[in-house]
Amino acid sequence: MPYEPRIYRDHVDPAGLARFEVVFAETDLFVAADRDLTEEALRTVKELRRGLDAYVAAHPRFAESLAPVEVEPSAPAIVREMAEAGRLAGVGPLAAVAGAVAEAVARALAPLSREVIVENGGDVYLITRHERAVRIDAGGSPLSGRVTVRLGSAPHGVAVCTSSATVGPSLSLGSAHAATVVARSGALADAAASMLGNLVHRPSDVQTAVERVVAVPGVLGAVAIAGETMAAAGEISLAPVA
Repeated sequence: MPYEPRIYRDHVDPAGLARFEVVFAETDLFVAADRDLTEEALRTVKELRRGLDAYVAAHPRFAESLAPVEVEPSAPAIVREMAEAGRLAGVGPLAAVAGAVAEAVARALAPLSREVIVENGGDVYLITRHERAVRIDAGGSPLSGRVTVRLGSAPHGVAVCTSSATVGPSLSLGSAHAATVVARSGALADAAASMLGNLVHRPSDVQTAVERVVAVPGVLGAVAIAGETMAAAGEISLAPVA
């Protein structure tokens, strides 16, 4: 898979936090915390990748399937979280990997920092005591970069994950410029964003699609953008970019 520069990170401004990046194998994270925790974040990523990669090597269908996959109770925690998220959203477990990794790293760093923000390929997990805004990049849509998801204090964590048929390397079976989901679980937000993206094939689909996705247990809110059309549902607060 070719590397795509994370140019959207140029627009990230986590006020009051130190910024650093963590790269290991295919994992490329942007992290913001009270102080530079690169060493601790890298150690967590290596541990996660060790367990996940070993499981995929022994169970290749886990990474290849576009449908939910059952896993053993003895599987690594991140594997079980991804499988459950895929089951709830009706997608393959790998659709949940970026959000799952972002949450796992954020939670590992939380004892060392009052606030942690982890972005993994456009999927974000936040443990924050302040209001934050996550901008929605939507490729060639005229709405791209003009709308933010507004988040209140989330000391227990919240995820904002986005799937797109036009931005990034992730597989989408639809045509959405952006399919964004908010949930407490990073894995679920990521899997549900893939579900949302798969449901949008034309601008007229966006309202029905977001309503279906917010019916998934654990999903808080969703917004979909296709061309000049946008729809939102659930507990999600949107605002124009200042």
